[in-house]
Amino acid sequence: MDHGHLSIAQARGNGVLATQRSNFAGFRDITPVDEAIRTAALRRLDVLTKPLGSLGRLEPLAAQICAIQRSLDIRIVEPVGIVFAADHGAAEHGVSAYPREVTAQMVANFLHGGAAISVLAKLQGMELWIVDAGVAGDCSVHPRLINAKVRPGTRNFIEEPAITPEECADALQLGSEIVGRVMPAGGNILVLGEMGIGNTASAAMLMHGLTGRALTDCIGRGTGLDDKGLERKKQLLGQALRRRAVPTDPLSLLAEYGGYEIAMLTGAIMAGAARQALILVDGFTVTVAAALAVKLDPGVLNYCVFGHCSAEHAHRALLQHLRVQPLLDLGMRLGEGSGAAVALPIVRAAVSLFTEMATFEGAGVSNKDA
Repeated sequence: MDHGHLSIAQARGNGVLATQRSNFAGFRDITPVDEAIRTAALRRLDVLTKPLGSLGRLEPLAAQICAIQRSLDIRIVEPVGIVFAADHGAAEHGVSAYPREVTAQMVANFLHGGAAISVLAKLQGMELWIVDAGVAGDCSVHPRLINAKVRPGTRNFIEEPAITPEECADALQLGSEIVGRVMPAGGNILVLGEMGIGNTASAAMLMHGLTGRALTDCIGRGTGLDDKGLERKKQLLGQALRRRAVPTDPLSLLAEYGGYEIAMLTGAIMAGAARQALILVDGFTVTVAAALAVKLDPGVLNYCVFGHCSAEHAHRALLQHLRVQPLLDLGMRLGEGSGAAVALPIVRAAVSLFTEMATFEGAGVSNKDA
């Protein structure tokens, strides 16, 4: 599928949504996964030609996929990857080891096939789309680039709210619309990633607001800050925290400290769940977006599979807060959707084992209880 150079923001008039969704009721039409099918899947796993539980976490993963697809005849169909990119006003104040212009430069690298996610998408046979959600610079026209720019970067949340409520509503809706446009009718796997210099600072503020953990426990080295840079990042985010009381409502929290890519990811996750797709979540920043989506509708969590645990130390604590386990722990901290893409073969393996292994009875193999 090739949409050409999609410019969704322009197609929608580059304006605020005609109908503001302050309560986002439309995002909440998410059907629960089928728990009866999950139970049936677990029963089938117990009669496959293997000792009970011997496939470890591949077994509950296969059962989760059955529950999502509402079938014991599960399959992976046309996986799609989307990387949302945007800049952050706070990056100008030293919360990252890299300058803001790297965001636009990396978007070009994605599109020209030189980035890790580009290589992994090709390896996995995964259609890859890049979204300009709010990059400060201009991105070159490309068939795989979706122009959904809300604004050229957020405001500096150290001094003022990052996003207006209207922009937040627009970004959430754009994320949802993009999923609807790029996922094929039969596609059932959505791999999500992000790019944005400074976005681990935004993610740290959001994690603090979502979990109540001490802010310092939510702050990491991001793209590779040294000790001095990490201390500066902590001081700056502490300054942002003192500016006003942290909002308790997830959408107000997102507007206060978020990024346009994080808002679009949140909308994309909810749209993926509404389409009954398996959502393969990447690292720290995408997991923060997933946590925001779960706050809006707890049923979203059953549609999410967490690809890996990032080396960004707060990610492990956030996964624990959500009470989920990642598939992989490889010390990766790149973002882009790279960890999720590396985990996609694990999902494929779970599906193949569940659907192709023989049962004891079918293979004529004696079960130990026989």
